[in-house]
Amino acid sequence: MKVKFLAHASFLTTTNNGTKIITDPYKAGCFNNALGYKPINESADIVLISHDHDDHNCVSEVTGQPKIIKEVGSKAVKDVKISGIGSYHDTQKGTQRGNNIIFVIEADGLRIVHLGDLGHGLSKEEYEKIGNVDVLLVPVGGYFTINEKVATEIMNGTNPKILIPMHYKTSVLDFPIAEVDDFTKDKKNVKRFGNSEIEVTKETLPKTPEIWVLKMLKCDKGKDYHE
Repeated sequence: MKVKFLAHASFLTTTNNGTKIITDPYKAGCFNNALGYKPINESADIVLISHDHDDHNCVSEVTGQPKIIKEVGSKAVKDVKISGIGSYHDTQKGTQRGNNIIFVIEADGLRIVHLGDLGHGLSKEEYEKIGNVDVLLVPVGGYFTINEKVATEIMNGTNPKILIPMHYKTSVLDFPIAEVDDFTKDKKNVKRFGNSEIEVTKETLPKTPEIWVLKMLKCDKGKDYHE
């Protein structure tokens, strides 16, 4: 399986059979150009939408005729099982920013969990629904989502083999959120990649949990992953 970090909270996951899944496609230039990433312009078979905000729900940025999933529950599409778990975009049960969906993607013997714009810590029941995690895609910027402290709590609670930070401040994102270094500065086993795509198999997962910081494919200004 290949996982490519497009930008913000959007990833392109490609299974060994070639099925392509895009999570949370953003609208380039949304919020009065506060989001300055390049247009996605990628093809997909499946698009997962955690919530209906412009920086997460722009299906028109995705080519092909993908199956759109934006609700809780389980679905099977081609060689992929998708499970949507209900959660909230804030700490007040959605009264401030609405609902959020955590997606569990199962394919090629792996479990990838995308937390979307999760705004709160997880309960015991939510941890049980998520289950075992091989790759965790977690927002770390705070303000609109969980911050580095809560992200660390969830990392410890889910114990993923690989954690990939997302939804953090970059040179072309004018949001009042923190940079990825605020999350990684006190962490061990942090690896920084000079590319946006990694390949993962069950056999090659690290034996000790690691944090992998990927470059963003759609960010072409500055050190968008803070070397």
